[in-house]
Amino acid sequence: MLLQPKKTKYKKYFKPRSLPRITTKTQKLNEQSCFAIISLESGYINVQQLEAARQNIRRKIKREGKLEIVLLADKAVSNKPTSARMGKGKGKVNHWVAPILAGKPIFLLYGIDKEQGFPALKAGANKLPLKIKIQNI
Repeated sequence: MLLQPKKTKYKKYFKPRSLPRITTKTQKLNEQSCFAIISLESGYINVQQLEAARQNIRRKIKREGKLEIVLLADKAVSNKPTSARMGKGKGKVNHWVAPILAGKPIFLLYGIDKEQGFPALKAGANKLPLKIKIQNI
């Protein structure tokens, strides 16, 4: 599963800048019987981390229910090899990252009971580089 855009306006973007870091506010969601992984700090999550978390959650819930990924990795990060000399343009796109602001959900899980949903999201959250909380909505 590729979590990158099919088409972008530009091939290469500027480096992602730092986002505001930590907050205590979280977004309220209106869905019933839903669990969410909510970020408590801002930052960037790359495609490999999102995919590892998704696979871990799906494995724990035995592919039942519905798992929704709220983020889209739409910022390309490019780099040049360390042996390259200065000049000669910008490097190739290395990986894609998704910016996440504090208080926003990353994953939403529908149609699973509490005994199965909380441990699954906890296992998936261990693959993410940010401080998170799991919220029953």
